[in-house]
Amino acid sequence: MKLRIVPMAVTAALSAALLFGGWYAYGHYGVEKPLDRIAQAVPGVETAQTSRSASEVKLNVSLSPDADLASVYRQIEQNGAQSIGGKKLELAVNAPSDPTLEKMWGQALFNVAEAMDHRTYSGIQDAMTELEQKHPGLTTATEMDDTNVYVTLKYQDAVKYVILPREPQKLEVWPNA
Repeated sequence: MKLRIVPMAVTAALSAALLFGGWYAYGHYGVEKPLDRIAQAVPGVETAQTSRSASEVKLNVSLSPDADLASVYRQIEQNGAQSIGGKKLELAVNAPSDPTLEKMWGQALFNVAEAMDHRTYSGIQDAMTELEQKHPGLTTATEMDDTNVYVTLKYQDAVKYVILPREPQKLEVWPNA
């Protein structure tokens, strides 16, 4: 029996292209695009863009200044559960950096990190109250659920959104802080 190399190579190449193309199309049109639409329908979300990996779905969002961060996260997680599947949802908030707000956050960061490390989450609220007292015009909001602590700082026209994971092994670096 004589094997024909060219037809076998063409068949293998077409099979690989169909398999990987189908996998990419499913990920793009079956996960990313529906999750983008779901996120953009949530009140407070201005733009949303999804990317995914084997273990997580990362959603980059731009929020309006009056958005409730915890509510946005919960609604996206609930409404997008079918698109997310069993993967972890990571919400990254894109917002312009304000030096004054960053300095204020830096002043509270030690107390926040200590509260997170000791799992005394009321310390975060205390740190935010102390920060508000030091800086007139600053308003803060904190919320917590089973997976994250959400902190919002507003000063004049600037807003800073911070999502802190409650899992200790992820507290070494806060990429969104």
